[in-house]
Amino acid sequence: MITKCLFPAAGYGTRFLPATKSIPKEMLPIVNKPLIQYGVEEALQAGMHDIAIVTGKGKHAIEDLFDRNPVLEAAVAGSDKERLLENTNRLIASCTFSYTRQKQMRGLGDAILTGEPLIGDQPFGVVLADDLCIGENDHDGVLGQMAALYAEHGCSLVAVEEVAPEETHKYGVVAGVEIAPGLYEVHEMMEKPAPGEAPSNLAIIGRYILTPRVFELLRHTPPGRGGEVQITDALRRQAREERVLAWRFRGRRFDCGSVHGFVEATNHFYRKCFAGSD
Repeated sequence: MITKCLFPAAGYGTRFLPATKSIPKEMLPIVNKPLIQYGVEEALQAGMHDIAIVTGKGKHAIEDLFDRNPVLEAAVAGSDKERLLENTNRLIASCTFSYTRQKQMRGLGDAILTGEPLIGDQPFGVVLADDLCIGENDHDGVLGQMAALYAEHGCSLVAVEEVAPEETHKYGVVAGVEIAPGLYEVHEMMEKPAPGEAPSNLAIIGRYILTPRVFELLRHTPPGRGGEVQITDALRRQAREERVLAWRFRGRRFDCGSVHGFVEATNHFYRKCFAGSD
């Protein structure tokens, strides 16, 4: 069983300025729950209770979220607000949290490599909190689907979804052979291909399960598109030397890194949790 999950959470969140000048983008609430809490709940549902978070300057609010606050808890004790802390306190009791800082913004690949001391020599999940994912039902999260596939195949996996051809330049894109319904053996990966150059319309979203060899590959991956170390480049090499699978997950993703996706997710969860309908 995979027990560790890495959360790269060092980015500036510039699309949400000025809010993210003082609030980590991972702490922006979807209704009344921070984005990163949705991700940690998904990881725990998948059996990953050792949570490793790569942060940056000004991100202390994430640590405060996953820590007890006796003063606040005493203030709401016995009131109808006490129940609002139940899920957060359950995560605190069920998970261990460890943190390290990315020294400079050098891309997702560098952020994952920064987390190596927290992960060690074992397979691990990766969640990008601003991709908020829900499974087909409450007990079938995307990371849990991927953990089951890892147990069967024992190799690195990326989650993918079909996007419109004109949107592929925003994503890492994979191409490969479908070996089972929704499961592809990856033959090619490209990071944000130019219009017309994408090998398919299968876009990588913010869920990965990676074998520890990815750290060695990242150490030898030069900066790529945008001058950043891209996890896509490291996984392309791993796909050529070993095996990488792509999973067209069952469920729905909200791109909460964009204002449109953030509002869409907020409306969805408000209807689901507070209006009694979806």
